[in-house]
Amino acid sequence: MSYNTWRAAPLRWRSGSVSETDKMRPAQLLVDSNNLRTDRLIGTTSGLELEMTVFKTIFESSPDAIVITNREGRIVRVNTEAERLFGYGPDELLGHTVELLVPERLRAEHVAHRESEPARHHVRPFGTVSELYARRKDGSEFPSDIMLIPMESDEGWVAVAIIRDLTERKRAEEQLRESEESLRLLVDGVKDYAIFRLDTDGRVTSWNPGAERIKGYRAEEIIGQNYSCFYTSEDIKQEKPRDRLKLAAAQGRVEDEGWRVRKDGSQFWANVIITALQGEGGRLRGFAKVTRDFTDRKRAEEALVLEITNVLVSKLDIRELLAAISTSLSRVKLHDYANLALRDSGTEQFRVLPVDSPYEEDPIHHGALLPLKGSPAGVAFSSREPLLLDLIDTARFSPEIIGRLVRAEVRSGCFLPLISPNRVIGTLNVYSRREADFSQKDIDLLSRVANQVAIAMDNALAFRQIAELKDKLAKEKLYLQDEVRTECAFDEIIGESAVLKRILKHVETVADTDSTVLILGETGTGKELVARAIHNLSRRREQTFVRFNCAAVPTGLLESELFGYEKGAFTGAASQKIGRLDLANQGTLFLDEVGDIPLELQPKLLRVLQEQEFERLGSTRSIPADIRLIAATNRKLTQMVADGRFREDLYYRLKVFPMTVPPLRDRREDIPLLVRHFVEKHAARMNKRIETIPPDAMDALIQWHWPGNVRELANFLERAVILTRGSILSVPLSELKLTAEIEPSAAATLEATEREAILRVLRETKGVIGGPGGAAVRLGLKRTTLTAKMRRLGISRNDL
Repeated sequence: MSYNTWRAAPLRWRSGSVSETDKMRPAQLLVDSNNLRTDRLIGTTSGLELEMTVFKTIFESSPDAIVITNREGRIVRVNTEAERLFGYGPDELLGHTVELLVPERLRAEHVAHRESEPARHHVRPFGTVSELYARRKDGSEFPSDIMLIPMESDEGWVAVAIIRDLTERKRAEEQLRESEESLRLLVDGVKDYAIFRLDTDGRVTSWNPGAERIKGYRAEEIIGQNYSCFYTSEDIKQEKPRDRLKLAAAQGRVEDEGWRVRKDGSQFWANVIITALQGEGGRLRGFAKVTRDFTDRKRAEEALVLEITNVLVSKLDIRELLAAISTSLSRVKLHDYANLALRDSGTEQFRVLPVDSPYEEDPIHHGALLPLKGSPAGVAFSSREPLLLDLIDTARFSPEIIGRLVRAEVRSGCFLPLISPNRVIGTLNVYSRREADFSQKDIDLLSRVANQVAIAMDNALAFRQIAELKDKLAKEKLYLQDEVRTECAFDEIIGESAVLKRILKHVETVADTDSTVLILGETGTGKELVARAIHNLSRRREQTFVRFNCAAVPTGLLESELFGYEKGAFTGAASQKIGRLDLANQGTLFLDEVGDIPLELQPKLLRVLQEQEFERLGSTRSIPADIRLIAATNRKLTQMVADGRFREDLYYRLKVFPMTVPPLRDRREDIPLLVRHFVEKHAARMNKRIETIPPDAMDALIQWHWPGNVRELANFLERAVILTRGSILSVPLSELKLTAEIEPSAAATLEATEREAILRVLRETKGVIGGPGGAAVRLGLKRTTLTAKMRRLGISRNDL
């Protein structure tokens, strides 16, 4: 056969030898070795031309190398891919034996094989070796697959060899084998993880040594069994194993924690991950299950929670409790801020208590009150479920809350309800500057801590309430003891006059209401007795009657005495003080000399009357004030309102039910009864027996105008009892005559004289009260005494 041309029998692709029928269609393929890629097809039919065109197209475009050899094994034609694969240039392979493309170590065997079976179709022609290799021009070898197709021509047999480079496939197969082996070694070598597979029905199909160690089953014992045997009987009743697989199939993966059961019946706390295994088209093939034994961690958490519980429940002081909560939270979860939001009784607000912050003040809720609605804490409070915010939702909450979180650079937070046995008292709020910083494990553990915080806070609040009630009772006791010591010499209203009966009728009318009462009248007329009578006839009679003389307390102390103060509210406030408003809660507060309340303090009193609440000094917490207010004054409030020294709105708020107690000179018929009452009282106290009151003395007492009213009469009669040596009352009538002589006129009173004397000295000192040349020194009085008198007499700088 010539190396330049060769003729082939009619071509027919086949897997076996060429039969005689293959020669029925005459055709020739003329191959010009000088122009192999532009062969001319010579044939007598259009069908042959078509076959040749198809053959040529397949030959040149094949992704595999194609080499055609004659019976002697010499190469007569190659395609472009063969030249590229073996590294030869155009026409360099033609005429050479095909062993040029075979590694030297295999050439002898290749020749023998080629000569022995030339006509049989082979996929692997080198049958004596397990793997086939080919050789490039540079001497390098590569693994290959070769398909031989024999063909018959009029000059003899030729062989078409289709050669495929298996280098990448071999590499991939090797990598796959290595990966599978590594995975097998990894799975089998992991002793702390139970790793196994389930079929679609939940039966175990594989089992690693870690599963045997954790669960106690050998592979031959458990394979084929349903994995529900690992669950507790309670979980099985609730069909949890089936539900877990359904959820994993729907979501692709599910993770949970809970108690699981070993072969011996013992339980362990397991972290379980179930992953759905899917094949082509998403068809479910089964499940992979990974179980970790977290019993030690669970026991450590239990011990930590128990330790935290012991610490928290031992703290009854709220400040100490907050510090203990801060320490406990830092042991459970790293965070940036934390606080408690406690429901403020009677309002739709939280009162925020900072727990943990790197700053002196809580940067998130700087201020005492937080709205319940529109806040994450409010959502957790209302739902009684923990709320996790991986990203702060600006559309869900109020701009005020969002602004505070943004300023504090908060990125995520966890809000947990504080549920005491009977109610939700608030929320525990933990914040982080990192996004998605709270896992489900964190929420579970923080929820357990929140349960203990709720119990401890409930106890602390109850303890504080008991302590406040105890302190209030102690102060009430001291106050009442002081009241007994300082009470005036009479304890009941004495008289039968018509004007007095009219006042008592008013008392009876207003007593059963909670309306504010304003009692007007001169000094010493018995305004406090009227106030006590109103209280004793009211439904508050079993509660405290608290008296507060506004003129007897220095101006700077009025507010703290009336409203109380918190520890640290001002210099010297070493402890909390409960004010008179606190003491009078649910009872009656009697403000004597209400006209002496400073103008700047009057709005606070007005708020108590309008809103029934107040705040202690140094506190922002509003305290409910369920009190009935009775006020009294000897001053002309209408004139003070006109002069701008008393608030008009407060005046009208006090003047709900005004009544005027008449002076003693307007009810002289009551004087004999009062004289006998006071003489008997003072005589009994001094162990004296006085049986007679001289008629002339009684007439003098009745005729005297008593500018100091009943108080002056009581004091005068006490002096008379002291001077009496026998059974006849010795009345010092000369004192009444002396007082009458120094009266400037019938219309003048002692108060008017005293007021004029003080004004005269003040004008001389040009308004200077204290100091060596001040009015107080010239009058022989202390500065505070003079100031109190000026308030009582209504003297201001405008009068100078």
